[in-house]
Amino acid sequence: MRNILLLASLWAAAAAHAATDLAAAADIVKANGCYSCHSVAEKIVGPAFSSVAEKYAGDKDAVATLAQSIQMGSKGKWGRAAMPAHSSLSAQDLKLLASWVLSAKP
Repeated sequence: MRNILLLASLWAAAAAHAATDLAAAADIVKANGCYSCHSVAEKIVGPAFSSVAEKYAGDKDAVATLAQSIQMGSKGKWGRAAMPAHSSLSAQDLKLLASWVLSAKP
């Protein structure tokens, strides 16, 4: 019984942490104008977040690669439009944002 309570407590703590991360990532997306060019499911100027997640699925370096693209900007990965750099984001925020994008479902 004690083990079950411990596992339930750990699960609840992990779920609360994940919800906090999702909320923090959503705040970063909104604060940095990401939705001006991206949406979760449809291409706007840049690719849909779900398309990015699909492209990098199975890539063990996807979080680092995407975080670098967000920080430095990119051009030519998804067509002619360039993505501006977001160099003011912290390393922690870049990693969180990249992880959030990669979790997008089509």
